Amino acid sequence: MEHYHERILIVEDDPQIRNFISYALKREGFECITANSGESALNALVSEPVDMMLLDLGLPKMDGMDVLKNVRDWSEMPVIIVSARDQDREKAAALDAGADDYLTKPFSATELLARIRVAFRHYYKGTKAKEQTSFQVGGLRLDIQKRAVSLDGKILHLTPMEYQLLVLLFKNMGRVLTTTYIIREIWGEGYGRDTQALRALMAALRRKIEKTPAKPRYIITEIGVGYRLVDE
Repeated sequence: MEHYHERILIVEDDPQIRNFISYALKREGFECITANSGESALNALVSEPVDMMLLDLGLPKMDGMDVLKNVRDWSEMPVIIVSARDQDREKAAALDAGADDYLTKPFSATELLARIRVAFRHYYKGTKAKEQTSFQVGGLRLDIQKRAVSLDGKILHLTPMEYQLLVLLFKNMGRVLTTTYIIREIWGEGYGRDTQALRALMAALRRKIEKTPAKPRYIITEIGVGYRLVDE
């Protein structure tokens, strides 16, 4: 059994769920601290070091989204939403606000632990990705210094916007990027929420990197939320 030493803050007002999560994490060697409200969560974050936060959205008084936005003002720690809210718009809003993942209740300890391991892996890789200049997944390779993209050793010719989109996906490999986030990063703040241009751009990129664009192997659509570049 693998053992970890990271400290995780569990923000959950239901004592049964809070105890279940805490027990599952401690069995894996994680350190746990708990909070039953948004206010107590913020107090815990400023009083002791925390490596990750598991955050319920339906908290008393201070909503979980407000906690998330507050934390993102000063911290890049991984945040996984653990919530009964299962609407796509809720998931997209949380991811747009800076959440790393979204887990819908009810869930198993196995699924929770898998999401935690993935989030930590992406976080540690992400800190390196800021300086990283070459990326690869399967036969798809990106070299930022050479501004070159290849598939199975064959150079691909991308338009500037296709290249910009692929770089964005590679630098967030494995993470779901919402359509709103991608539009803002590619076209800028003033472009709004019109997804038609993004869908067209994504289709054009897929035609160049996917053997079967209708069944993509590299760029996966997260229905109602956004897109994700697979992480092998």
